[in-house]
Amino acid sequence: MKTGILAFGLSAATVMAGPALADKLDDIIASGKLRCAVVLDFPPMGSRDADNNPVGFDVDYCNDLAAALGVTAEIVETTFPERIPALMSGNVDVAVASTSDTLERAKTVGFSIPYYAFENAVVTSEKAGLTGWEDMKGKTVGATAGTYEAIWLEGKVKEWGEGEFRPYQNQADVFLALSQGQLDATVSTMEVAEANVKSGNFPGISIADKAPMVPDYVALITLREEYGLINYMDLFINQQVRTGRYAELYKKWVGDGEPANLSIPGVYR
Repeated sequence: MKTGILAFGLSAATVMAGPALADKLDDIIASGKLRCAVVLDFPPMGSRDADNNPVGFDVDYCNDLAAALGVTAEIVETTFPERIPALMSGNVDVAVASTSDTLERAKTVGFSIPYYAFENAVVTSEKAGLTGWEDMKGKTVGATAGTYEAIWLEGKVKEWGEGEFRPYQNQADVFLALSQGQLDATVSTMEVAEANVKSGNFPGISIADKAPMVPDYVALITLREEYGLINYMDLFINQQVRTGRYAELYKKWVGDGEPANLSIPGVYR
């Protein structure tokens, strides 16, 4: 009698549990390919070399993640505003695209732990005569729509009650407008600002000051319900740091010096 009850109980539990469902992590491994959304007008994180091949910190990071999974990386060029739509439409599996981990975005997509952290700079048209970030008050400023920098800068214009904020589709358009005198200033990551000033592609721009913003922690993103893939990416980032690969990529693409600490006391470990 007891045996029959036990057998029935196990059978019922099996039916209730149902078959195990594959998740995105399984799908990627089975497909043999990892499709990464990467922004390629954002050097040194992402750009194209003289042969038009994708290069940069984020490109290498995607390649590393694919290698860890035992699959081939596919770089899908994406603008900043298109990162989340590309995920939601199924065109990519993950975004390795310097995506700030905001609470608003977390309503839509799932974030890994931070894999990089940016400091920000005020970049100005030399004709504007700005010497510090406070000089942006009352000026015409702009940034790539939807980015951490754009949200901060637009908020400042509203706080000041004067000046104008202009959103742009991509980073190249922002620096071109700055070089042509259509903008007085923008806020950009220090790495990108230095790369664009040194490139000579945007004459007449310079770094005026460090922006008084908290570090911009960026994460890998995928669909928010893909817990298996998110957990895997968390461990991958952890191992990138502890094996020294994070520091190696920083030196390769950013330069000498210590890469930003990705931990926050009492939060990330």
